[in-house]
Amino acid sequence: MAMAALRREGRRFAPLISPHPMAAIRSSIVPAEEQAPLGVRSISTQVVRNRMKSVKNIQKITKAMKMVAASKLRAIQSKTENSRGLWQPFTALLGDTPSVQVKKDVIVTISSDKGLCGGINSTSVKISKALNKLNSGPDKETKYVILGEKAKAQLIRDSKKDIELCLTELQKNPLNYTQVSVLVDDILKNVEFDALRIVFNKFQSVVAFLPTVSTVLSPETVEREAESGGKLGELDSYEIEGGETKSEILQNLAEFQFSCVMFNAVLENACSEQGARMSAMDSSSRNAGDMLDRLTLTYNRTRQASITTELIEIISGASALEG
Repeated sequence: MAMAALRREGRRFAPLISPHPMAAIRSSIVPAEEQAPLGVRSISTQVVRNRMKSVKNIQKITKAMKMVAASKLRAIQSKTENSRGLWQPFTALLGDTPSVQVKKDVIVTISSDKGLCGGINSTSVKISKALNKLNSGPDKETKYVILGEKAKAQLIRDSKKDIELCLTELQKNPLNYTQVSVLVDDILKNVEFDALRIVFNKFQSVVAFLPTVSTVLSPETVEREAESGGKLGELDSYEIEGGETKSEILQNLAEFQFSCVMFNAVLENACSEQGARMSAMDSSSRNAGDMLDRLTLTYNRTRQASITTELIEIISGASALEG
């Protein structure tokens, strides 16, 4: 009873004795709109405790996402490395000539459907826009074919009229050659082109990817370039067996080359996406840990200051009663 009376008296005399030493600490912890009236105790510690709980929950989510990305990366990395040998014979035979000038360019931008994977999607969009600007002209036409929600959201803002085809939810099911062949067939049926510029991110390591552009020419362009000589002039040195003509063989080769390059590009970009997401979630987990350390220190300081204020008020009340 005596201690309760001292506390009551201390609350009465505290405003006259102490000019609220907690004000400076409170202003450094929480914003002004979240601060409670100074007469209410332990509100600051409650706010900090809530924030610590939120940061801990976020850290759990980022760690779980990192583990999921690492698991997906291991599953797709071997498939990506094996797919690199598919398109190399076509490059040796038909070449990869990014500097070729044509009238109808189609830029195939490969991106992800989900975010939280660093800047791989922004990089692909920037390269696509640069290619569009580089290949634009009075007698030229450049269109977009977009794979993935993220590139679609960025390109649709300022290049909506140039978008020819959008394909999303590509990674909803495990990627395989049959699935990519269906997409390639859809593009070939709905888009007219002289050259396809496939923009994707080539996987190098978990923390590194290389923005890459692969060029696939139409059969007519390949035949025209072969007749003019250069790298594609070696086609005439091959003998054609069977009843197929050179144009028919070039048609089949061009379609098969496009499907192989697309299969490798989709896998490379998916691998880069998981590696970038794994790296981003690791950084987020570390940042959450640092923030949690700072909040813990702030919480301890606030709690200690609150206890000190309680003691000062009790002593001040006791002194006032004795006086």
